[in-house]
Amino acid sequence: MTPPRRTLNGSELEIFPLGLGTNTFGWTADEPTSRAVLDDYCAAGGNFIDTADSYSAWVPGNVGGESETIIGRWMKDRGNRDDMVIATKVSHHPDYQGLAPATIRAGIEASLRRLDVDVIDLYYAHYDDPDTPVEESIGTLSELVDEGKVRYLGLSNYSAERLEEWMQVTRAGGFHRPVALQQQYSLVERGVEQTTLPIARREGWAFLPYYALALGFLTGKYTSGQQVDSPRAGAASAYLNDQGRRVLAVMEGISESHRVGLASVALAWVAAQPGVAAPLAGVRNPEQLEPLIESATLTLTEDQLAALDEVSG
Repeated sequence: MTPPRRTLNGSELEIFPLGLGTNTFGWTADEPTSRAVLDDYCAAGGNFIDTADSYSAWVPGNVGGESETIIGRWMKDRGNRDDMVIATKVSHHPDYQGLAPATIRAGIEASLRRLDVDVIDLYYAHYDDPDTPVEESIGTLSELVDEGKVRYLGLSNYSAERLEEWMQVTRAGGFHRPVALQQQYSLVERGVEQTTLPIARREGWAFLPYYALALGFLTGKYTSGQQVDSPRAGAASAYLNDQGRRVLAVMEGISESHRVGLASVALAWVAAQPGVAAPLAGVRNPEQLEPLIESATLTLTEDQLAALDEVSG
């Protein structure tokens, strides 16, 4: 069963209830593997692809934009651009650091070229730039909407204080409002519930959590004691503490009752939180995609949600 698509708050974008994160593309997933992941995601009804101009500049030999390039080639070969909702970001590419007007304008042109598209559906300010007056960043991003290069704007990795400032300037200047906020959020990372998530709910933004699987920890693969072949293993193992184990224990009982993987439970919990439009998750290969897709049709009971809330709170 293919789940119905959701309309992204404040926009006309209709998205699959699970966004495909693609920072693995050009890193732990080569181009043929990335294309296979995209094919399987699309075949399952998926249409919401999240990338950034900086993916994956941290890999030796890469320059940034590899993920966008792979996605652009795939869409061109499949002829499916009009069926996809493409989100990308600016401010973190090695050649386009920050949110100065000239940087934003150079960054958008590079992203349009790599993605081989005329317009980007959702364009994020990837990270805050305290060195650029926020009025200049907001004004330039708003101009991109007026010019038809971007359909809607989003923010990512911003503090609550800076989000409030962004909206004060936006209202005062009559600029285009953001429609989405992307922050880290999972069963083992719930700090946004007291900081930025309430702002997203108040403003009517779509909240789109990344690292919803906590770098793979919530798949359960780090509890066996065996070496895990992943560049994120070191960071993910930080969750392997008493509380992390308790969270996984509750998840295991729920996963058994629904006959799904732990990843499905973790994503379904995130998706059920008020204000969340769709969790974002990435994979290294098509085999890892199935439990992610399963989460889009998994509905946890009130008792199960409450149990997860209690053990992770």
